[in-house]
Amino acid sequence: MTETATLDSFDLSLLKLVQVNNLMPARMLAEKVGLSESAVLRRLRQMRANGTIAADVAIVRPASMGLPLTIHVLVSLEREAGSELEAFIRKIKKRPEVRQANYVTGEADFILMLQLSGMEQYDVFTREVFHEDGNVKSFTTLVTIRDVVNPMDAVLARGIDR
Repeated sequence: MTETATLDSFDLSLLKLVQVNNLMPARMLAEKVGLSESAVLRRLRQMRANGTIAADVAIVRPASMGLPLTIHVLVSLEREAGSELEAFIRKIKKRPEVRQANYVTGEADFILMLQLSGMEQYDVFTREVFHEDGNVKSFTTLVTIRDVVNPMDAVLARGIDR
């Protein structure tokens, strides 16, 4: 989305619903928000076109794919010069363990979220990504004990209507 979209109360209601279940039929959405089915489809099409709805995805439980361990890593770089920063970004984008990465302000330069099979896999990751990179000044590992709030919460709390 290149500019801020103007969303009314109907759009916001639709967005809440499709964030929980983007497979809900238009007729059900229409009933829930008080619009016609064609109006719902038109609004959803527009929100996809303008980038308000960035993607229609499935949320998969990592443990079901053999990745029960979630680790967040705070990474500080020695230098953030353009080429060195971009080299680090390219490297982490290639790693399948990295499920999310944010370039941030504060004491750390990056926050990475990793999904892993276990600590052995994390040990290999740290050696290949952090220890072998002379530009990584330090990293701090935060191991997730349990999820408290996550994208699945809305689905589990409300159930899935189809």
